[in-house]
Amino acid sequence: MSQHGVGPRAVMRSVAFLTAGVLAVPALAGCGSDDPSGKPLAGQDIQPAPRDRITDGGTLRWAVDSVPDTLNTFQSDADATTARVAQAVLPSMFRLDASGRPERNPDYLESAEVVDTEPKQVVLYKLNQQAVWSDGREIGAADFAAQWRALSGKNTAYWTARNAGYDRIQKIERGDNALEVRVTFSRPYADWRSLFSPLYPKDVMGTPDSFNDGARKKLKVSAGPFTVKEVDHKDEEITLARSPRWWGKPAKLSEIVLRTVPRDKRAAELAAGDLDLAEIDPTAARRITVAARPQSSTSPLMGPGADRSAADSLESWARANGSDEDAADEEIVARKKLRKAAVKYARQQQALSGFEVRKSLEPAYTQLALNGAEGPLTDERVRRAVARALDRKELARVVLKPLGLPAVPVGSHLALSGQAAYADNSGALGDQDTKEAQALLADAGWVRGGPVKKEKKKEKAAGPEGGKADDTGEDDKARRGPDPAEHVARDGKQYAHQGGRPGAYAPRGTAAPANQEAAPLAKNGKLLTLRFVLPSGPGSQTLRTVADRISRMLERVGITTEISRVSDESYFKDHIASGQYDLALYSWPATAFPATDARPVYAKPVPAADGSLNVEQNYTRVGTDQVDQLFDEAVATLDESESRSLLRKADSRIWAAAGSIPLFQRPQLLAARKNLVNTGAFGLGTPVYEDMGFLKKGAKPAAGPSVKGSKAP
Repeated sequence: MSQHGVGPRAVMRSVAFLTAGVLAVPALAGCGSDDPSGKPLAGQDIQPAPRDRITDGGTLRWAVDSVPDTLNTFQSDADATTARVAQAVLPSMFRLDASGRPERNPDYLESAEVVDTEPKQVVLYKLNQQAVWSDGREIGAADFAAQWRALSGKNTAYWTARNAGYDRIQKIERGDNALEVRVTFSRPYADWRSLFSPLYPKDVMGTPDSFNDGARKKLKVSAGPFTVKEVDHKDEEITLARSPRWWGKPAKLSEIVLRTVPRDKRAAELAAGDLDLAEIDPTAARRITVAARPQSSTSPLMGPGADRSAADSLESWARANGSDEDAADEEIVARKKLRKAAVKYARQQQALSGFEVRKSLEPAYTQLALNGAEGPLTDERVRRAVARALDRKELARVVLKPLGLPAVPVGSHLALSGQAAYADNSGALGDQDTKEAQALLADAGWVRGGPVKKEKKKEKAAGPEGGKADDTGEDDKARRGPDPAEHVARDGKQYAHQGGRPGAYAPRGTAAPANQEAAPLAKNGKLLTLRFVLPSGPGSQTLRTVADRISRMLERVGITTEISRVSDESYFKDHIASGQYDLALYSWPATAFPATDARPVYAKPVPAADGSLNVEQNYTRVGTDQVDQLFDEAVATLDESESRSLLRKADSRIWAAAGSIPLFQRPQLLAARKNLVNTGAFGLGTPVYEDMGFLKKGAKPAAGPSVKGSKAP
C-alpha cells in the first residue's frame, strides 16, 4: 500500500454503468503523431552498475508491507509481496521493459510467436534448452498444460482469482521436440503474451489440492535466480537464497530478506541498520534528503556531550528561578525528554546520511471516482460538470512537484505514458472550464440559490456501514460549501441601507436576493451535496490534501462536498465496493495488457440472478455497451496496431462518460543504501534480481544520471 491510499491489485481489475455512446467524441488526441504513446514521464532510478563492479555475496534486507498468506499469485489473497517473490523465483515468459511494454525473457524463451491464425490462433514457444526446475526437471509442455487446466475456469475445485486468457485456450501440446510448446486458442487472443508469467511447476498446478494449498506457505520447486529458503510468519520475514540450479547470470546477492516493516517505522529501521532498501513516504524522503546535506557545527542537534551540558544548565536555571520546586522539576523532566528525543533524532539523521532517495513514478495512477449508480451523479451532465470543474494540472503539481517529479496529468484510463496503448484522450471530456461546468449543471436543473427544504439532521451511523463521522474538526466551510442562510443574512444587512443592490430598481427597504454567484446549487428543494469518502489512515495525508483542493474547485461551481473519513480496513469493502459514496480517491495499477485487464474495470454492470447488480470491480457503476464492444474487438484482434486503436477509442468513450477522472501517476520513493546498485525505483519495468548487489570497495556505479526519460513538469 502506498502513501497515497489503498489501491486494488492488478489481478482485480474491473468496471461500469451509463450511456456515453450518444455523445459526440472528438478525434483522438495525438493521432497525428507517429507514436502517441510517448515516453515514460520518469524513468528508472536504480543506480545502475556493471556486474563486474558488484561484490559477490551479501544480504539485501528489503522492507515489505506484509508476509503474504499465499505464494500463489493466482489466488485471491495474493498481494504485492507474493508478486515480488514470484518475480525472483519463478519463470516469466515475458517481463516488462522500462517503458512498461512486454519483452521476451531470454532466460526462458528462445522465441515465442503466432505461427497460425487459421483456422485457429496457434502460438509456438521455443524454450531455452538450459531452463530447468530446481529439482532438475526440464521446463516443458506439461507445466504449461497444468497451468492452463488449473486456470481455465472449467474446474471449480481450483480456487482461482482469475482465468482471463486461459479460458480462450483450446489445447496445449508438445511441439516437434521437448523444447517446443504449441498453444492453440479456441478464440483469437491479442494479449497472449500475458500468459504463463509467472509459470508454476506442474506439481503445484496439477491437482486442485496442490493448487489450493501446496504453494500457500512454501515453494518446494522453483526456477529463477533465487529460491524460497524460508517463510517465517513469526518474525514476518521471507528469505530468498541464491539458486545453485540457475542457468543464467548468477545472482550477485547470496540472500534477499523481505522484512515486514510498517511504513511509519521504516526511517527508524533504516537508521538502525536493519534495512538496506525500503519504499517510503514523502516525510521520510525529506528526512533522508536533509541527512545527506552537510550539518552545521552550531546545530542544536549536536552530540550527547553537548546535550548533557545543555540539560545541566537548564536544571540549574530552573532551580534558581523557579518559585515552585515541583514545577521546576517537571519542567526539567520535560526538557530532558525533549533533549533526549532530539539526540535520538540527530543520531538517526547521521545514520540516514548513508542512504539516498531514489524516485520515479509508479505503474499506477490516482483517480477521482464518481458513483453513477445513485444520487445526483446518475446524471451524466452532473458528472461531466464535476470533471470540468477540476484543474488536473494543479492537482498533479500539488502532489508531484514538491518531490521533483514530472507533474503531468494522466491522459488515459487504460495505460500510462510510454506504454503501447497510451494516448491522451482527455480531450473527449475537455479541460477545466468553470463556465462549461456551470452550464452543464444548469442544463441538469441545478439552480444557484434555489429554495431549500429544511430537513431534520440525522445522526451519522458509525462504523463500516454508515461510515465514520468526521471528528477531526476539518469539516469546515471550505469543504461543505457556503450556507445559503448565511448569504441571505449577510447580503440583506449589507444592502439594507442602500435600498437594494446597486443598480437595482427596488423601493427602499426591499430585501436584496442572496448573492447568486456565491450561493450553492439546489434542485427540488435539495442542495447539490456530494459525499466525499476518504481513508483515515496515517498514509492517506496526500489523498486528503488532494480532496481538499477538489472540494474547493467544486465549490466554485456551486457543488458542496461532505468529507467522510473511514478506516483503511473498511474503505474499499464497505464503501467503494458497496457503492456507499459519491466521490472517492483511489488508485488503479497500469497494465501492459489493457484489453484483458481493464475490460472488467470499465464493463457495463449486469443484473445477477438474485436481482443484484454484478459490477465486478466497476466501483463507479458507469459503463456502456459501446465500450464493452470495443474491448471485445480489441482483445480478439491480432493486428497490434488495430488493437491499440480500438483501445484508444474505448478510452475516449470512458472519458466522455465521466465515471472516473485520472489525475496523476503515483510517486515511487525508495530509500536505498548508497552502495546498493541495480535496484530502487523501477518505474514501469520489472526488476532484474540477479543483477542487484553492493558495490565493491572503491568501485563506482555507471556514469550518467540514474533517472532517464523524464519530461519536464
